[in-house]
Amino acid sequence: MRKIAVLAAGGTGGHLFPAQALAESLIARGWSVVLASDERVAGLAHDFPAERRIGLSSATYRSGNPLSMARAGLAVLRGANQARAVYREVGPSVVVGFGGYPSAPALVGAIFDKRATVIHEQNAVMGRANRMLAARVTRVACAFPTLLKAPAKVVADAVVVGNPVRPLIRALADQPYVPPTAEGPIRVLVTGGSQGARLLSELVPEAIAALPDALRQRLVVQQQTRPESMESARRTYRNAVVDAEIAPFFRDLASRLGAAHLVIGRSGAGSVCEFAVAGKPSILVPLAIALDDDQGQNARLLAEAGGAEVARESQLTVESLSSALEKLLTNPARLARMAAAARSVAMPDAAERLADVVEETAHAYAQG
Repeated sequence: MRKIAVLAAGGTGGHLFPAQALAESLIARGWSVVLASDERVAGLAHDFPAERRIGLSSATYRSGNPLSMARAGLAVLRGANQARAVYREVGPSVVVGFGGYPSAPALVGAIFDKRATVIHEQNAVMGRANRMLAARVTRVACAFPTLLKAPAKVVADAVVVGNPVRPLIRALADQPYVPPTAEGPIRVLVTGGSQGARLLSELVPEAIAALPDALRQRLVVQQQTRPESMESARRTYRNAVVDAEIAPFFRDLASRLGAAHLVIGRSGAGSVCEFAVAGKPSILVPLAIALDDDQGQNARLLAEAGGAEVARESQLTVESLSSALEKLLTNPARLARMAAAARSVAMPDAAERLADVVEETAHAYAQG
């Protein structure tokens, strides 16, 4: 069997990071990897460890708009034919899709060619692109024990492998959680503010500024904030005499996550799984406009285990967040219990688990 895998991923980090983690695992096992995405992403994913990158025609659509759906269907078919031309050249033994519409043409082409196919769903709610193809692929793997919106047979046959995380995040699974001491600094990491999350960018500094003086003096805050909110956040922290570092993006996020006592952020699939692997207590704010409330469903994994508190946007205020922060940050024992609970549901070896599924599927398909 030729050990060549095509990994098809959409244009967001939530799709590309798990695909990259799988690529690194497969390469370590002697596989060659091809990245398939849309034309834009295929040209930008410079750090992705693929021997070849292919850009495929693709498009999303507006639900209920027949013209938009027809155009998207034609684009996917064009992309599928482009993929099949590449498959005839490289002869992949398996095609793995990670969701997002840019992944659909690669999977459709593989289904047309009767090749082994695997879908990995990162969210607790199956995305629309994966949902349309799940019943037609060879195997479905998923990150969460729940897989909502998927066909019943798909749910019954799916294998839970977790969400592959980057090696630097995976290394945090081996670091014990050390709660803040009675008089020492308390490190708070705020993520998810760089992608237009005005709520987190502006509300979190105000909530922290409302904390009691003695508690504020101990805080060390590191916050990702959208560029247009940076000056306002800095001013709020400065007036509250809080030690704060503000930036649109932290390149060394893994080390900052490793040092944090508490994390505040959205509940995208990647974030939830990274917080679990790192064993960090968190306050999760699901994106209210997320399709099918996938972020709310993702957050349930940590919340039901006791590793996170969930703050819904509709109920979140400066006062409610400040109160929640005070209760957590003044209770090191509770933070430690939350950290242990978060780690109890983590799957740090998700990339290896998914690589096992991919290899098993390719081998079984090759054997007929």
